[in-house]
Amino acid sequence: MNNNDYEENQVKILFVGYAGVHSKKWVDILCRRGHEVVFVFPKARDSDKIDIHKKAKVIEMPFNGKKGYFLNAVFLHKIAIKYKPNVVNVHNASGTGILMRLARLENVLLSVWGSDVYIVPYTNRVCMNIIKKNLLYANAIASTSYCMKEKVKELIGDSRDIIVTPFGIDTNKFDPDKFARHDKDLIVIGNIKSLERKYGIDDLIVGIYELQKMLMNVNKELFTKIHCDIYGDGSQKKELQLLINKLNLQNTVKLKGYIDNSLVPKVLSEMDIFCVTSISESFGVAAVEAQSMEVPVVATDADGFKEVVDDGVTGIIVKKKNPKSIAEGLMKLVLDKNLRQRMGKNGRKRIREKFDIEVNVLQMENAYKRAMQNERL
Repeated sequence: MNNNDYEENQVKILFVGYAGVHSKKWVDILCRRGHEVVFVFPKARDSDKIDIHKKAKVIEMPFNGKKGYFLNAVFLHKIAIKYKPNVVNVHNASGTGILMRLARLENVLLSVWGSDVYIVPYTNRVCMNIIKKNLLYANAIASTSYCMKEKVKELIGDSRDIIVTPFGIDTNKFDPDKFARHDKDLIVIGNIKSLERKYGIDDLIVGIYELQKMLMNVNKELFTKIHCDIYGDGSQKKELQLLINKLNLQNTVKLKGYIDNSLVPKVLSEMDIFCVTSISESFGVAAVEAQSMEVPVVATDADGFKEVVDDGVTGIIVKKKNPKSIAEGLMKLVLDKNLRQRMGKNGRKRIREKFDIEVNVLQMENAYKRAMQNERL
């Protein structure tokens, strides 16, 4: 779609999702593409801090709690009648997915999240049934990755055509040329993830410990240059700090705390290696952002990482829940600066080709067209 096509292809979109950076990214690009977007989201503690595109109509649902599902469904139904959208894009097949079905929304594209198909259905039989009903209700289903597409098919069978709409990033924002590289005499290994068990941050910390032991036998000078910055907050914070203390890594590994998404490109520009050690990952946007910034990636063999990191070309895939394998992957990049630079350049090129938001929004627009056919795909 070029600029001259905007008016004839303009779509009125009712976007239902949580008030977070993921929703903001899609709403912003859709508004910039000339679409009319009504963004409706459940009440949230920090929802007022999300800066949504000024052209979007922003509506917060009025009710909280379990009863809120039913009351908000009535509210959402009225919103749909008032604005008469061409298509409804619901993000998340569990919480807002329930609202979608209770509100009897039409022409729905349901964008599934990782937790929708990897975690929630396997909590209990009730959750499994709810997720299946929500998925089957939608006119069309979108997945950010091919691996998650297969998980959806495991839940509802092969009869539905799942549309892959990668979660792209703004490569103009994540541009290494806009930031000066750090000139410290260090090799900075970094991670930006919530401090939760599923992201394997403890494995990263033990991996750094194993890396140091390896370097002591190979290159004692590099041993002193290793530094690891971990950004994020979460329920494991105290536990992870205790682990750092136990391994005597206080001078090497730092828990830097939560950072706003707007600061992520700058933080990435200060890293030499990005290391993500998730046990489960449906897409791997953090790895995509790092590669866009020309930072080589060491990532575990979680499904989502294997899809966005080209092993041996843009990074190194290692075994999950295996600190020694993580250390070995890091070791290859620590010892070879040329390899780091080559993989970094390769990563930037690959992301611009496959995961630029300007490319991925075309795939989302195509998904909207299919949902607007008002048939079950």
